[in-house]
Amino acid sequence: MKIFTVGSQSFVTSFRLAGVPGVVADTSDRALEEIRRLSDDSEVGLVLVSDDMSEPITDKLTALRAEKSTLVFALPAAGSKKVDIDYRLMLKKILGV
Repeated sequence: MKIFTVGSQSFVTSFRLAGVPGVVADTSDRALEEIRRLSDDSEVGLVLVSDDMSEPITDKLTALRAEKSTLVFALPAAGSKKVDIDYRLMLKKILGV
């Protein structure tokens, strides 16, 4: 199973440092295109998307989740007003490691 990230440059770079490849998207619509493309790949099992990109397309992501077997999971974006984020720890929890 492959894991990919989709989001801003800083979001994707954070995961690249942990060995997870990603695609930089500058708009939510571009993010949705990339998520659809990734979910068509049978080897991709998990797509992590930054919440700033996912919020405007929540309904479309819900429909995509119903159609595809790929998990699409939204995480807080870097610089989010939410608490400090340890992406490595979050990724370990998602994967059950």
